[in-house]
Amino acid sequence: MSTPTPRTAPEPGLPKRVTVYEVGPRDGLQAEIDIIGSDVKIALCRRLYAAGIRDLEITSFVPPTWIPQLADAAEVVAGVEAPAGARRVALVPNLRGYERARQAGIGEVAVVVSATEAFAQANLNTTRENAIVRAGEVIGAASADGVAVRGYVSMAFGDPWEGEVPIGTVTEIAARLHRGGCRTVVLGDTIGVAGPGLTSRVVEATLAAGVPVPALALHLHDTYGQSLANVHAALRLGVAEFDAAVGGLGRCPYAKGATGNLATEDLVWMLDGLGIETGVDVRELASTTLWLSRIRGVRAPSRVATALAAAGLPASTLHEERTP
Repeated sequence: MSTPTPRTAPEPGLPKRVTVYEVGPRDGLQAEIDIIGSDVKIALCRRLYAAGIRDLEITSFVPPTWIPQLADAAEVVAGVEAPAGARRVALVPNLRGYERARQAGIGEVAVVVSATEAFAQANLNTTRENAIVRAGEVIGAASADGVAVRGYVSMAFGDPWEGEVPIGTVTEIAARLHRGGCRTVVLGDTIGVAGPGLTSRVVEATLAAGVPVPALALHLHDTYGQSLANVHAALRLGVAEFDAAVGGLGRCPYAKGATGNLATEDLVWMLDGLGIETGVDVRELASTTLWLSRIRGVRAPSRVATALAAAGLPASTLHEERTP
């Protein structure tokens, strides 16, 4: 019996092509409890490129005391060469992180700010306004160097301490990042509390605030299983870039019971079914999830990887090696 594939039924009015921005090696692994070896991280990045991923956030240049899981950032960058036409992005927390990333050979960076004061204090170790100023410093330096910047707005849909986040606050910050020079502004559902109705409202308000559709992306966590519904709501508004992590990696410490990011293979399966081009091979993504799960000794929450494994994903796509 052949491995199942999505049944295609295009929906009028949706984007013809979507950018799948893979965050597993960075946002996924940094939130997991176990520390993965550099050789496995390098192999993971290579597998993701081989699966067709062309937009990959591979690590973060933060102090090792903040995130021990990513203490080997420079080593991973040295071991991962992006294919022609592919992106190799690293998140940086400040100018010092930006300098380290550039020294390592990174040509595109991401910055993160918070829509709430509580999260800025708990996660970014600063005030909300200072986080924006700090991001602006990085954007300024990057612009001078001709380096593209991606700007995250965390807690854009809800905060575990402050609860509901005013939409006006989110849109103001998003617009500031865009005006400041971010090529892409990413609205983050950091604790996975958004539904399709709220997603539509926040996206519409952000567009109205001056962030154009081509510059807008969504970063979704799947705590309550709403991520794919939220993607669909955003697609209807023209959004064509979505973050995801292979295997659903990443467990937000601020959301009890969170299962992690939207799984990349689940996202690609849905997009394939809608007839939307991504350039990504969903079977190779599932194979990568199963490979990494065996190495880590855990079961990934990805529904597509689980279903394809049960259906007998051919052994020819299941790579057994542990290192590059």
